[in-house]
Amino acid sequence: MSRSWSRPIHALVGAATTLAALAALTACGGSGAEAPAEGTAAHPVTLTFWAWTKGTQQVVDKFNATHDTVKVKFDEIPSGGLGGYPKIANAVKAGIAPDVLSIEYPQLSQFVSQGSLQDLSSYFTPEVKKKFLPQTIQLTTLGGKNWAVPSDAAPQIFYYRKDFFTKNHIPLPRTWAEFRTAAQQVKKAAPDTRIASFFPDDPTFFQAMAWQAGAQWFKTTKDSWQIDADGPASVKTAKYWQGLIDDKLVSTASSFSPQWVSGLKQGTIVGYLGASWSAGVLAGIVPEEKGKWAGVEVPSWDAARPSSGMIQGSSFAVSKNSTKTAAAAAFALWMSTSKDAVEARIGASTSSALPASPAMVPVAQKAFDTSFFGGQDLYALYQKAGRTISPNWVWGPSTGATNDALGDELTKVVGGSSTLTHAITTTQDVTVANLKKRGLKVEDPS
Repeated sequence: MSRSWSRPIHALVGAATTLAALAALTACGGSGAEAPAEGTAAHPVTLTFWAWTKGTQQVVDKFNATHDTVKVKFDEIPSGGLGGYPKIANAVKAGIAPDVLSIEYPQLSQFVSQGSLQDLSSYFTPEVKKKFLPQTIQLTTLGGKNWAVPSDAAPQIFYYRKDFFTKNHIPLPRTWAEFRTAAQQVKKAAPDTRIASFFPDDPTFFQAMAWQAGAQWFKTTKDSWQIDADGPASVKTAKYWQGLIDDKLVSTASSFSPQWVSGLKQGTIVGYLGASWSAGVLAGIVPEEKGKWAGVEVPSWDAARPSSGMIQGSSFAVSKNSTKTAAAAAFALWMSTSKDAVEARIGASTSSALPASPAMVPVAQKAFDTSFFGGQDLYALYQKAGRTISPNWVWGPSTGATNDALGDELTKVVGGSSTLTHAITTTQDVTVANLKKRGLKVEDPS
């Protein structure tokens, strides 16, 4: 792994003094007496675990087959955006949440601010931290405390139909200006075909684009939050994508919708602006197009300065209801740093996620079948893209309100009743109002 990975993303809250801005943090902690880290073969400690990621059952099965004193009971829940997060929140309130939870980076700070998770700092010794990419450690750090075990990193990647681009002599775009030119060339070559999709149903898609452009939607001072969802970098991003939408140079089909899948299968969508984990998804959607796809780094604003945001990415956290913190933390660490775990996940699900632990990258690289992409070394691409992730993006404590507001506006944008610049202004206003309603101090970043 290149030393460029050591360039850290700033901690979500860089100093203990900012805990004053998150009143609920003081309520975090386990409930009741702490159970031992391990039991015995006859009476093992039993953990409960909720997640939705494909291959998780196989990971749990592998753990249970190789551990005698700790056992795990897994329950699959809907994905976070399809009801998983409300289910988790309700279970925490009712005092019945499982020991271990799968939580994506954008939602982690909200669960922490609500007092739903346990501080795992005592398990993150310097040696443990060295096992992970510094960026992912910082994404799971709040108020100087470690709240979750990083699972993967998710740098942006542009997947494209290399047969279409080659046949029509369309150069691969290195910049967003070149991407627009390529989009025009795609449409000219095949009027019903589009270079890629702008996903109106996924706020993290636009947020990753703004992140890549240098936006910082959330910042903190000593005791307050600064919200800047409609700053210059976000406005630049909004105007660019509005132009592509207005000129009908990109599809606006929702991600994983029948329209989007049909476009991929019929060849009327010849690109996918996704993340490292998207390769496995794409191969599963259009297996009949094996050998026709490839991946490159996502276009940047400046060819001399490649950059990337992250689309989602996930972690493993321990709920405040758990009385088995030590065992839960050990299991979470095993899932992220064990060869057995990585092999089990990829073998069962064709996952192309980039492990948060650099030592696990060769394991994933060996386990993931790249024949769909003509044998391309995707993990070398992911590592290269990962080194360009902007270090300044942080997630705030209002992800739900922020994403709901942005998601509602994006639907209006593709319907023609709103614009992306209006969408980010609305998102800014809703986010500020939500934080103030929760009693958090908010400053005008200007």
